[in-house]
Order: sequence, then C-alpha cells, then structure tokens
Amino acid sequence: MDHYDSQQTNDYMQPEEDWDRDLLLDPAWEKQQRKTFTAWCNSHLRKAGTQIENIEEDFRDGLKLMLLLEVISGERLAKPERGKMRVHKISNVNKALDFIASKGVKLVSIGAEEIVDGNVKMTLGMIWTIILRFAIQDISVEETSAKEGLLLWCQRKTAPYKNVNIQNFHISWKDGLGFCALIHRHRPELIDYGKLRKDDPLTNLNTAFDVAEKYLDIPKMLDAEDIVGTARPDEKAIMTYVSSFYHAFSGAQKAETAANRICKVLAVNQENEQLMEDYEKLASDLLEWIRRTIPWLENRAPENTMHAMQQKLEDFRDYRRLHKPPKVQEKCQLEINFNTLQTKLRLSNRPAFMPSEGRMVSDINNAWGCLEQAEKGYEEWLLNEIRRLERLDHLAEKFRQKASIHEAWTDGKEAMLRQKDYETATLSEIKALLKKHEAFESDLAAHQDRVEQIAAIAQELNELDYYDSPSVNARCQKICDQWDNLGALTQKRREALERTEKLLETIDQLYLEYAKRAAPFNNWMEGAMEDLQDTFIVHTIEEIQGLTTAHEQFKATLPDADKERLAILGIHNEVSKIVQTYHVNMAGTNPYTTITPQEINGKWDHVRQLVPRRDQALTEEHARQQHNERLRKQFGAQANVIGPWIQTKMEEIGRISIEMHGTLEDQLNHLRQYEKSIVNYKPKIDQLEGDHQLIQEALIFDNKHTNYTMEHIRVGWEQLLTTIARTINEVENQILTRDAKGISQEQMNEFRASFNHFDRKKTGMMDTDDFRACLISMGYNMGEAEFARIMSIVDPNRLGVVTFQAFIDFMSRETADTDTADQVMASFKILAGDKNYITVDELRRELPPDQAEYCIARMAPYTGPDAVPGALDYMSFSTALYGESDL
Repeated sequence: MDHYDSQQTNDYMQPEEDWDRDLLLDPAWEKQQRKTFTAWCNSHLRKAGTQIENIEEDFRDGLKLMLLLEVISGERLAKPERGKMRVHKISNVNKALDFIASKGVKLVSIGAEEIVDGNVKMTLGMIWTIILRFAIQDISVEETSAKEGLLLWCQRKTAPYKNVNIQNFHISWKDGLGFCALIHRHRPELIDYGKLRKDDPLTNLNTAFDVAEKYLDIPKMLDAEDIVGTARPDEKAIMTYVSSFYHAFSGAQKAETAANRICKVLAVNQENEQLMEDYEKLASDLLEWIRRTIPWLENRAPENTMHAMQQKLEDFRDYRRLHKPPKVQEKCQLEINFNTLQTKLRLSNRPAFMPSEGRMVSDINNAWGCLEQAEKGYEEWLLNEIRRLERLDHLAEKFRQKASIHEAWTDGKEAMLRQKDYETATLSEIKALLKKHEAFESDLAAHQDRVEQIAAIAQELNELDYYDSPSVNARCQKICDQWDNLGALTQKRREALERTEKLLETIDQLYLEYAKRAAPFNNWMEGAMEDLQDTFIVHTIEEIQGLTTAHEQFKATLPDADKERLAILGIHNEVSKIVQTYHVNMAGTNPYTTITPQEINGKWDHVRQLVPRRDQALTEEHARQQHNERLRKQFGAQANVIGPWIQTKMEEIGRISIEMHGTLEDQLNHLRQYEKSIVNYKPKIDQLEGDHQLIQEALIFDNKHTNYTMEHIRVGWEQLLTTIARTINEVENQILTRDAKGISQEQMNEFRASFNHFDRKKTGMMDTDDFRACLISMGYNMGEAEFARIMSIVDPNRLGVVTFQAFIDFMSRETADTDTADQVMASFKILAGDKNYITVDELRRELPPDQAEYCIARMAPYTGPDAVPGALDYMSFSTALYGESDL
C-alpha cells in the first residue's frame, strides 16, 4: 500500500502486506480484485444509468470516474472535458483525484497519467482507496471503525451461528457459512440455515451470492470458485463484498425506523378517519331516530274512548322513561366525540372536520329542539284530549238521564191529548177536563226547560266531536219533534174544550187547586231527584266544598217542601171528604191531574233516600280531593327545592368554567367529583318523577303550590348533565393540547387570565370584538384580512364566538413544531433512496399490510423517465397526508 494508500488510510487500517508485492506474487488476487471492484463500481454507476466492462479501460477518459464519485458522494464535481485528446482525459482524471484528496485522502504514487495509460495496478489501487474512503471508513461499531468496526460487526452478527468463526477477511469466509449467517440473521426467511453443511462451500457461497443479488440488491462480486479455488482469498475483495452486506442491512434498519415514523402518522390518520366515520354514523342514527319519533309525537288522531287515550298516555310515559334517556346520552356523547376529534385534528395540523351536510352539531341541536317541541305539544294534546273525553262522557250520561226522564214523562201524552172524552162528558166533566188541561199545560211549560237542556247538551256534544253524535242527534230530534207535536195537540184540545166550556158550569175547585199545587211540587221532586242523581266532576277541594254547600242548602228546604206535600195531600183528603159527604159521582179520580197522592208520597220517599246517598258521594269526593291536595303539596315541596338546586348548580358550573384554579388535572378531578355529586342527586329526581306520575294518574292538571312543572325539572336536569360533561370534555381537550404542544402550567394560567379578562360578558366565550382586543393587547398588529384568517382557525363553524379551547389551540399553534412533516418526508426519502419513486413491493415489505395499502391507495403512479412497473410517486403521498399548503 505504500504506492497509493494515503496517510489517513493508514490511520484506520491495520498494517498489511504491500499491495504491489501481493499482486505480483498472486495473480489470482488481481483477478478477484478486478471482478469485485468492477461489480462494486457498477452497483453505484447503474444509479446513473451506466456501467463499466473493463476497469482499467473504462476509467481512462475520467468521465465515468467523475460520475462514480458524484454518485457515491452525492456531490457535484467540476464540469468534465468532453474532448478525446490525452490532455482532456488527464484533466478529467486530475479533477477526480483532486476531489478524492479534498475528502482528506492523500494519494501517493498515483498520477493521472498512469490511469489514462491504463495501468492496472494503479487503477485498482485508486478504486481500493475510493472503497476505503466511501464504503469502509465511516463504519463504526462499539467505538471501533473502518476495518476493525466491520470485522466486529461481522463477529457480533454471526456469533450465535454454529461453525461460523469470523477472525479475518480471507480464510474465515471460504466455507460460505459467514455470508449465509449474515443473511439469515437479518432476513431469516431467505435462507434455511439448518440445511447448510460446512463441507459444501460451493453450495453455501452460491446460495449466499444468489440470494443477496436477488433479494438484497447486492450484485454478485465474486464467483464461488474464485474463493474456494485459492488458499487465501483476497482480503480487499472480501472486505468490499462484506461492506456491501453491512450497508444493505444498515439501510434496512434505517428504513425500518423511517417506516415506524410513517406508521405512527398513518395510525393517527386512520384513528381520526375512524372517529369521523363513527361521528357520521352516530349522527345519522340519532337524526334518523328523531325523524321517526317526531311524526309519532305529531300524530293528533283522537280516540273515542278514555281507555284508548289512557293507553296513549302510558305509551308516552314509556317513551319518556325508556326510549328517550339513552338518546340523551348519545347526543351528549356525540358532542364530546366531535370536540375530541377537532382537538386531535388541530394537534395534527389537519383541517377541521366538517360533517356531512345536515349532520353538524347545530343541525342535531335544531332537530333535538324540534323533538322536544313536538314532545311538549303531544303531552299537552294528550291531557286536553283526556279532559275532552271526560267532559264528553259526563255530557253523554247527562243527556241519557234527561232524555230518559223526558221520554218517560211524554209516554202516553199524545194519546191523552187525542181523546174525545169531552164529547160525551157532563158539564162538570167538561170543566174538569178543562182544568185538567190547564194543569197539563202548566206541566208542559215546566218541561220546556228540560227539552231546551237536552237540545243544548246535544249541541255541545256535536261541538266537542262526540263519537256517537249520530245516535244522540237522532234521539234529540225525536224528542224535539214529539215536543212540537205535543204543543200542537195541546193547543188543539184547548180549543175544543173552550168550545164546550159554555156547556159546562161546574168544576171542583179543590181538584183544581190540588192539580195546580201538585204539578209544580211533582216537577220540583223530579228536578230534585234528577239533581241528586246527577254525576259531578271536580278538580279542586274548593269545588267540592261548593257542591257540599249547595247540597246543605237544598236539605234546608226539605222541611218547607214537606209542609207543601202535606198541604197537597190535605187538599186531596178534603176532596175525598166532599165526595163522601155530597155523594158526588167523580169516578174516584181527580179529573184535573194524573198525579196521585201515592205518586207524590213515592217520589218524596225516593228523594229522602237519595239525600244520604248524595251525602256519601260528596264525602268520598271530598276525601279524594284532600288526597289530591296532599299530592300537590308533596310535589310542590320537592319541586321548590330541586328547581332552585338545579339553577344553583348551573350557575356554579358557569363560575367554575371561568374561574378555574390550580393545574388542569386538579380542575379535571374537581369537575369529576362535582359531576359525581350531581349524579348522586338523581334519586331525588326519580322520586319527584314518581310523585308526578301519581299526580297524573289522579288526573290532577294544575298545582298552585309551585311554579315548577316536571317538564321544567327534566329539561333543567338534562341541561345540567350536558353542561358538566361538556365542561369536563373542554378541560380534557386542554390537557391534550397542553401535552401535545408542551405548554407549561404558567402559560395555561396566563392564557386563562387573558381569556377571562376579555370575556366581558362572562359567558365562557369571547365575541369577535373581545377577541380582536385580546390579540391587540398581546402585540398582534393585523389588518382585516389577517384577522379574518385567524377567525377562520379559531371559529371554523362561523358561530361568531371564540371558546377557551380554540383560544389556547391558536396560541399554541403559533409556536407549533413543524418537524413532524419534515421527518415523515425524510423517512420516505430513505425508502426511495436515490430514486424519484417508491415501488409497491418496497412499501409492502417495510410497512404493515393495512398501512401499506393505505399509502398505495393515496399515491399517484410515477411516470418519470426512470419509472419501472409498480412505481409510485412518493411526493403525491405528502399532498394526501398534509395538504398542498403544509409541505
């Protein structure tokens, strides 16, 4: 080596035998070096699209020599001379030798003339110097370098293998097991090491060389026969060959590191995409449930019976208890997932997630508001329908009672009015018939009010859309027609009696007086019986007290009524006495009325029996109303406590979200404890729900003891749970931002102090003007365009407000580290090497299957002049990964 090795080369290479003398003594070594150095040079020259055939001839003009140095160093040399003359060739070779010298290598006894003249010894010496400098010198293993480092690396990698003992770079490699062990250590799937035999070196060497050329991109630099056929293989050839293995496997390790970086970025992207898909599905499912539920709540088809409406009310309660609460939780979880996704995207410097049209959080909130509006309207409709059906049942029963009483009274009246008895009657009989007719007319007039009441009730049933209105109308029409007919018949009979009145002169005034007093008294008793049997509906204790008072007033009139009854019976007794005294032929009956004393006594006894029944009904209703009043007071007492408690908690959460103290973890723990205390309050809400159900089952529709309704309590409770969950999520996102951006607690406190100072309305959000003032106070000098750009970052949804999370994201983003993108692209550069593309096989070999396919789907085909089948443009992936503006 004293002819051409530099002083620096001697520093990192062990003293070895003179290269010139070795070459002269063993021509086989020269052959091995020619073959090895030629293959090594071609492994680099092929990257520039060329190669050499004869090492001493192809470097004579210096062009390929300069190109080789440019490829292996990655630097540009001086422009070569293109002339064919000797002086041009010497100039090119000198430029190459000067470049080698500039790398700290001192060449001895190697001149440009020898290279131009094709001196084999000098040419091989020069190539060996290049190999030492660029392929071996930089090898470093455990504080050893160059030859010792390469030898130590080989020993470390082959130590576990049987029959392999690497001590040098000549005879230790003759059996081929060392080459096979290196390959198996790094790529065990390529060689079945257990089948190799130490006594078959040719097979071992050929296996190693063929596998390295096919799978590791290491050209075949020696033939197995060259090594086996010499007692001591050339050390420089073996070192050159082994260094190719070192660089191949060292590059694979770098590629693995680069692949890991890419996998990390791809994993984040895949996780974010999964979160987006989950949000879209959850939002779609929730909106679909709302879409299906609202028509059910808006269905106002009335039912004909109270039982059917009660069933609808029970279905509505099941919806409130069983179906809606899980959807409330889904809505809250959807908002939390959306905020978490946006935070992760901001931390990854990715654009904000914009859900599909109609699936924004605001769209879901609007749909939820429509659902609650429909729910409120449906509940009001249900209660109104129950009241309406209750009123209808009461009116229908009242109509039937009055109609039955009237029909019973009219029974036989038409036949009576059609009688011709006055034609053969005596004078006294005529007068009696006339008086009787007058009494009938009085009775008829008394029944006029009942007929009008029957018509009015039928009209009200029609107006309230009573399901059996046709039969009611038919019965009412029949009564009215009969009433008109009775009026006409009554008028006709009166005219007939008046025509014959002149023929009749006697009349029994006592019978007449009896008839006149008995008829109204009888009518009063029928009215009393009707009132005592009338059903009643009350909703308050005051109403039942009013009915009780009226009933007591009625009972106070009974003594006077009894006197009137006795007076009427006295008239009848007087008639009987006169008949017996004067033997008047009266046929035993009162000609002026059909009301008998027995009938009056019977009805009077019936009235006396109905009075205590009425007393009992009123007493039972009074007890029921007292029970209802207790339910109202019980519900009111609890609601008046829970309602203000919810309002107080909402105000406390508002203050906590603005006036947070301590570290974010302390704040998060405090909020979670606060949330736990709120959740522990749920049994009181459930107890209030139970009281409310009892009130609804008792058909209580108002409560003067509280202004809170169960709907108010439910809405307040749901808002309280949503608010505390949202506040916890905001603090969790702030922790994510702080950890990702490296923000200190002092900076977080400063951000919070600035935000609270400019949050003048104390709503936990700054409006546009407050945010502009905050930026100006922090030293930002910006125009409208710059401010609009900042607003697009902190308020991507254009709500006109800036949350604290968006504020700290913006402040941290201003100093965000952008090294991640550079590292990813550098990693792709390592995979690509000196090429302008990455092959599909390279990606699938270096990346996990799912992430490799993720890259392939997003990379465009490479169509450059050096493209090969399956080539992909890795720059297109940077656009898909970070966007046009990031890289």
